[in-house]
Amino acid sequence: MVSCHHCATLWKDVKGHDRCGRCGARLHMRKPDSVNRTWAFLIAACIMYVPANTLPVMTTASLLGEQPDTIMSGIIYFWVSGSWILAVIVFIASFLVPLFKLAALILLLITAQRGSNWRLLQRAKLYRLVEVTGRWSMLDVFVVTLLAGLVQIKGFATVYAGAGIAAFAAVVVLTMLASLSFDPRLTWDVNEQESRKRV
Repeated sequence: MVSCHHCATLWKDVKGHDRCGRCGARLHMRKPDSVNRTWAFLIAACIMYVPANTLPVMTTASLLGEQPDTIMSGIIYFWVSGSWILAVIVFIASFLVPLFKLAALILLLITAQRGSNWRLLQRAKLYRLVEVTGRWSMLDVFVVTLLAGLVQIKGFATVYAGAGIAAFAAVVVLTMLASLSFDPRLTWDVNEQESRKRV
């Protein structure tokens, strides 16, 4: 039994690389070249994580001059100005969540490649958590987009996105692609091999 990854139709007695009779997509038992693709996306995301946190994500131009802000300077501003809840939300969504996703995917990849049977159920739950948190990492991008659209008072203040927001969006997209390209069944392969040996 093979499920089509595009339309989710279940097919019986099919071979690898056969086409789906419903949507025409190629059928495959496993995600093709899962480990290499996931590593490629992860390495690219790790590289982009540095400029995402060091380059300004937003620049405010006013009569007093231009004020570039990075993610961390924005968090510090919210904290100092008394908006602690907002500072914590931005810190978690914009700094900790992408870092957590990168660390979790690296852990999942290394343990899957080594054929480790360490905490199989917890690793499966960790993968599900990484998938769920994917879209919430875009909080900074949404905030800058809203501000750029709302605060456009000519002659007084103008907000526009900086290079850091593009790098941050790239990190989010690359980690989402990495989690999509990772085959979670790789985690359970070692368990299946051990159960076959026992039989």
